[in-house]
Amino acid sequence: MSNDRDGRRGRRGRGERGGSGARRAQRGQRFDTTPLPYIQRKVPVFEVLSEEGLEIIEDNAETIMEEVGVAIKDDPEVLAMWKDAGADIGKDGETLHVPRGLARALLKTAPGHFMQVARNPERAVKIGDGATVFAPVYGPPFIRNLDEGRRYATIEDFRNFVKLAYMTPAMHHSGGTVCEPVDVPVNKRHLDMVYAHLRYSDKPFMGSVTAAERARDTVDMAKIALGAETVENNCCIVNLINANSPMAFDGTMLGAMKVYAAAGQACVVSPFILAGAMSPVTVAGTVAQLFAEALVGMATTQLVRKGAPVVFGTFGSSISMQSGAPTFGTPEPALVLFASAQLARRVGVPFRSGGSLCGSKVPDAQAAFESAQTILPTLLGGVNFVLHAAGWLEGGLASGYEKFVMDADQIGMMQVLAGGVDLSENGQAMDAIREVGPGSHFLGCAHTQANFEAAFYRSTIADNNSFEQWEAEGSLDAAKRANKLWKEMLAEYEAPAIDPGADEALLEFIARKKDSTPDAFT
Repeated sequence: MSNDRDGRRGRRGRGERGGSGARRAQRGQRFDTTPLPYIQRKVPVFEVLSEEGLEIIEDNAETIMEEVGVAIKDDPEVLAMWKDAGADIGKDGETLHVPRGLARALLKTAPGHFMQVARNPERAVKIGDGATVFAPVYGPPFIRNLDEGRRYATIEDFRNFVKLAYMTPAMHHSGGTVCEPVDVPVNKRHLDMVYAHLRYSDKPFMGSVTAAERARDTVDMAKIALGAETVENNCCIVNLINANSPMAFDGTMLGAMKVYAAAGQACVVSPFILAGAMSPVTVAGTVAQLFAEALVGMATTQLVRKGAPVVFGTFGSSISMQSGAPTFGTPEPALVLFASAQLARRVGVPFRSGGSLCGSKVPDAQAAFESAQTILPTLLGGVNFVLHAAGWLEGGLASGYEKFVMDADQIGMMQVLAGGVDLSENGQAMDAIREVGPGSHFLGCAHTQANFEAAFYRSTIADNNSFEQWEAEGSLDAAKRANKLWKEMLAEYEAPAIDPGADEALLEFIARKKDSTPDAFT
């Protein structure tokens, strides 16, 4: 498993959401693939910590960094950077002790927000500064669908999820390891995965982090597809760097981090926390620990290259104290998210967390409830970059086809919720109220007729017809309707245009890299 433990449609402009194609799709409950821009929220964030509470957490995090320390494993270069910056190295030769205020001071050079450029310039996204970007599930070695059940993922599954993300309007990002294609050699699969993102989508994407060399391959492939000058002068790749919680970073993650930071590409530094096992059982203790871990990781990117874009990431969950299994959709991780988001805003860097998380093995009521209890705090808390926004099943072990399109429906709703209340003249609807007056109805008034096509969010999954009509159409539950929908989407998929020369160069690069070393599956 990877991190977090390990055409025509593409060329439509952003402003065509209310066009005739979208209206026809809504009337027939067809899936509208017209892309939506990243969210610029118009609703306030929800905060759980007072000023005093924030100061307590910050002070505890500084104590952790200074007294307990954070291990830097198998990377003497990073240790040397920190020592030169004023940190101490423990007697074990790998535990970093960071004086109070040093990490925060180093982070002052990190940008408060940045744009991630895409192969299609219209798909660029802003990360930070009130924006929210949804990205797909990341990392599962298995897939699940109603037809086959659970099985190991293949490169064809990987391409399918890239295509589904490309066609999903509220999915602003192509993501990274949308599933782990186990039918391709471990040491070469990153080439096929990055190519899939670059060829079958033109949205922003994430790079490989499973080895420094694979990170370099990602940068090189991005230069081929987007142009070397574009990559050298912009953030074109986001990547996920997990802390090896509690309070450690390993050489693999640090190696990839150094490659991307040196190239000016964005690192999402994310402690991966299962509270009770990898952090204390309390919210305050967990937040202090993950904040300390994230500060050390984020500051490291600035030691590599001042001004490199970086994101404060968290993946926080709880565990069952009876079985030890991870749990999702519970209140405590939501509180961790809200508190961490406040800290990110105080530090002045973008924030990653949340998603549509669940422990359910199938797309059932448990999956729906737990995912809803994760995605709503994600939006309300002000998360800027959202991994696992769609497709997550089984605690992150499986990417679900049906779950993907069910979650996609929900993030579409989040897009509307983030837009807040329309207080324009049309939104106030006073002309409608005057026209209808007391005791009548609004169904036939001019305002309703002018607005009915886009008045309310129309779910692509929910069935709101009569019992008789639902029964006549096969008595399908939500999962079966989702099964039908993802198949229709893939059948209608059209690849976005790509420069033939760039595509040929990408394929030549991949062939050369694959020929240079024997296959390895471990």
